[in-house]
Amino acid sequence: MRNSPIPNGPNSFVYMLCMMFVVIVTLTVQLVADATAEYPEGCTTITVGRLASVDGSVMTSHTCDGHDGRTWMAVVPRMKHERGGKCDIFMKTDYMVGMGDTTGLVYSVSIPQVPETYGHIYSIYPCMNEHQLAIGESTFGGKDLLKSDKGMINCYELTRILAERCKTAREAIALAGELLAEYGYNDGGECLTFADTKEVWHFEVVGPGQGKVGAVWAAQRVPDGHVSVNANSPRIREIDIKDKDNFMASKNVFSAAEELGLWDPKSGKPFEFCYAYGDRKSMWARRREWRVFDILAPSLELDPNGENFPFSVKPEEKVSVEDMMRLFADTYEGTEYDMTKFMLVTDEEGKAVKSPYANPFMNYDQMPLWKINGALHKMGERTIARYYCIYVFISQSRDWLPDPVGGLIWMGWDNPAMTCFTPLYNCVTDLPESWEVGGKGGRPAYTRESAWWGVNRVSTIAAHRWGDMRHDVAAVRDPIHQETFENQRRIEAEALRLFEKDPAKAIQFLTEYSVGVAEKINEAYWKLGDDLWTKYDEKF
Repeated sequence: MRNSPIPNGPNSFVYMLCMMFVVIVTLTVQLVADATAEYPEGCTTITVGRLASVDGSVMTSHTCDGHDGRTWMAVVPRMKHERGGKCDIFMKTDYMVGMGDTTGLVYSVSIPQVPETYGHIYSIYPCMNEHQLAIGESTFGGKDLLKSDKGMINCYELTRILAERCKTAREAIALAGELLAEYGYNDGGECLTFADTKEVWHFEVVGPGQGKVGAVWAAQRVPDGHVSVNANSPRIREIDIKDKDNFMASKNVFSAAEELGLWDPKSGKPFEFCYAYGDRKSMWARRREWRVFDILAPSLELDPNGENFPFSVKPEEKVSVEDMMRLFADTYEGTEYDMTKFMLVTDEEGKAVKSPYANPFMNYDQMPLWKINGALHKMGERTIARYYCIYVFISQSRDWLPDPVGGLIWMGWDNPAMTCFTPLYNCVTDLPESWEVGGKGGRPAYTRESAWWGVNRVSTIAAHRWGDMRHDVAAVRDPIHQETFENQRRIEAEALRLFEKDPAKAIQFLTEYSVGVAEKINEAYWKLGDDLWTKYDEKF
């Protein structure tokens, strides 16, 4: 590159980061004070009604965003249980300990067991069970005074029990309400998204307060022709409990807010669940909501700095799995909230261009600070795709296919912008060995035996020279995706043919197919990591 007062090489990244701070301050001071609200690292879930999807699928999803979590998965089979048996529930669940390690489990309570529990695919939460019930998740924390010290069920165990016992979203919500009323909820505020072959719901739940057993919750159905999103902030506002087609709620949903001083019915202000039991302060949450809706329904021209958006919107074009993948890979590129646009170098003609070192995946400790009202706040955006994502999945529940063929999880390890998705049918009886490598805290020490480490290594390397390496990643990932989508109709036609003759053979066929794709991706990504390291040697 031509000599320039702007430094090139690794130092240019540091220099441009400082310059970015100077410029961004003048543009975004209004949002900084809210940017560091609670749970900036939490998960995102996007939901799609059956009439809003390209093929009639009902979809939910989940990014497991955080610095700890399970980097391995398991297939839990259908099980029969003796009459009068008990189901043990734990405070500290096995997502926190190693694969097959029960020594770290902390017992909570036992509840009556049912005669038969359903098989499901299990990550940090269950993804989907054998009846195509899929579960997404996003934490919003809620108000501190709501968390109960008497409750016996946390979010992890709640979702496990629901996956084992329920066939539909409505069944899951009803059972959750019954269990939490009797045994109590001891976790923070959560949004769970339940999708079945007909509909998808958002279920927002908080504790009832210190010293109390129970829970407070509300659920709202996403209209069949709409999409919705939760990104670490409660979104259910006014509820109409008489409208049973679209709302469900705990019996204490109004009274608990009044008793705890969170809402005064005499004030004349309407009851809004999200404000009574949480808040809408986090710009990092609201910006993701805006981005999903703005991509899918741009003509609405929603305010990116707005506090509230519609609970759901009708997309201007029907949504495909590929569209969902692009949503989860989004980093606000092309918007004024693109954190890389000020990271510049000069090209051979002396023009300022984006540096190849510019990347949207800066660690939070790299973000500059700005002092407002005597307090320091981090400057920056929390994009949909994050480098600290453990995994991402997108589910499809399809009522025109038998459950073992219709239920499908598109599973990707690590950063959604860098990953390659594996089609994982809900009927699979086995997983690749590389998907079952875990350790304490869920993350194993670095090993080439782990599929998660293979993708994580690519993501970490590529973030150091994102402008160039993103194209190398796409050159490997995109052809695999294209081949997988092209093969899907043929694979499912063969699975249906086998299912009509012998369901067990169809399940075996789909298991072998899913495992084969996963192994192909694992091999490709380990090679990709080696290729990136050598191709860009001394260019980091």
